[in-house]
Amino acid sequence: MTAETEKLLDDTGWQLLQAMQRNARLSFSELGKQVGLSASAVAERIRRMEDAGIIRGYRVEIDPARVGLPIMAFIHINTPSNKPYSYFAAAAKEIAEVLECHQITGSDSMIMKVAVSSVKHLETLISRLSVYGRPTTSIVLSTQVAQGFITPQSLLDAQAAEREETQK
Repeated sequence: MTAETEKLLDDTGWQLLQAMQRNARLSFSELGKQVGLSASAVAERIRRMEDAGIIRGYRVEIDPARVGLPIMAFIHINTPSNKPYSYFAAAAKEIAEVLECHQITGSDSMIMKVAVSSVKHLETLISRLSVYGRPTTSIVLSTQVAQGFITPQSLLDAQAAEREETQK
């Protein structure tokens, strides 16, 4: 973490980030009331956090079930060793059902979060994906944590875990 990033992540910076993670539509004025700054000071801090890459963007969260995609699943792909990961990643970007795609460690190469309209739709998607490797699928029954937040405690826990590892 750079000195500039540390400076931006003081108590007020974290308060801003937490408020924005809960509701990114809050005005600078409302955010300022919550953290004790003027709207212009909040705007400047947020601009600096964006410039530093701490805040990467703002987006709308859509309920897939409400738009006709009630089935969520995770599909692991074990890609052939003779194919680069970029081969599959490029294809995943073009598949409308893919919400997220991550390169992972372990016996599989990639994991995708997908949203589909039916089990038949999922079956068709799995068939399409099988040309890239062996798929393994898990259907989401319920979601226990929809969106976790990054907090100062997250950072402290990570630092403590690192210290613990180096002391072993």
